[in-house]
Amino acid sequence: MARIVSLGSALQDIYLIDHDDLVPTEIGESAILGKVIVGSKVDIDRIRYEVGGGGVNSSIEFARHGHEAVFLGNIARDPAGALIIKTLNREGVDTSYINFLERKSTGTSVILLDSKSGERTILTYRGASEQFGNFYEKDLELIHPDWIYATTLRGDMDTLARFFKKTKELGAKIMFNPGVKELEKNKELIDLLKYTDILTVNKSEAAKIVPGTILTELLYHLSGYVDTAIITDGAMGGIASNGKEIYRFGIYEDTKIKDSTGAGDAFGSGFLAHMAAGHSFKDSLIFASANSTAVVSEFGASRGLLTGREKFHIMPIQKL
Repeated sequence: MARIVSLGSALQDIYLIDHDDLVPTEIGESAILGKVIVGSKVDIDRIRYEVGGGGVNSSIEFARHGHEAVFLGNIARDPAGALIIKTLNREGVDTSYINFLERKSTGTSVILLDSKSGERTILTYRGASEQFGNFYEKDLELIHPDWIYATTLRGDMDTLARFFKKTKELGAKIMFNPGVKELEKNKELIDLLKYTDILTVNKSEAAKIVPGTILTELLYHLSGYVDTAIITDGAMGGIASNGKEIYRFGIYEDTKIKDSTGAGDAFGSGFLAHMAAGHSFKDSLIFASANSTAVVSEFGASRGLLTGREKFHIMPIQKL
């Protein structure tokens, strides 16, 4: 097994779940929260407290897979931070490199979820996960990682560059799942790809990095920057290349979506967790798809994460 450092955010996710008041109402190409009227009081059916954030979600997946998982992120000394620490410790994630910020609260998301459709609206306070300039790349010299799994650092390209360079100095590898803020800085993002071994993005994100409108075009252009590129496309599946093999794949199974929060984290971390455990490129894509399906079948971004020891059925996947 491998030692994998997850670099990214930590959030407490508070779910407000209802079966009728949050039904979306379409207005043109958009929708609003159906029966919620400004100034009114709305009775909610259920409330749940979960943990989330790209760094937290991925580190839990790596630990469940049997890897030595280390989470490097920011929280505060408050109840939300305590829940995150408790959850990560229970999962077997190394929390000794977490930074505690004194003048911030732990990041928190309030997720308004319609239990009928699975549609959700997320209100996020980033708090301690707003900035990452305090991250210290020399921590990697103590950790001796095999892999870095980097999620969004809210566009802090300097910190990402420091960690990517140090990772390569140590002979480790990098899987990168950039976020919205990183995608807004195309030139700096392209510069980071020279250090990146595996890049995972969705179709619309890929189109912000390279030219192209269809998956094969986007994959061709991304493959010029990284050895392994994976592009997901929601219910349409996705496409992936490792420089030797190209696969077009569908979804693992058509299941009712309870909550789509964390689906991308589950796919990316699931792929690396399975591949780092010695599985083939194809089998790792299958596991990633199954992991994403399992997560959206549960409430919370980490509750449904798989271990790699499950039995998997056949899914649509074709070698091109």
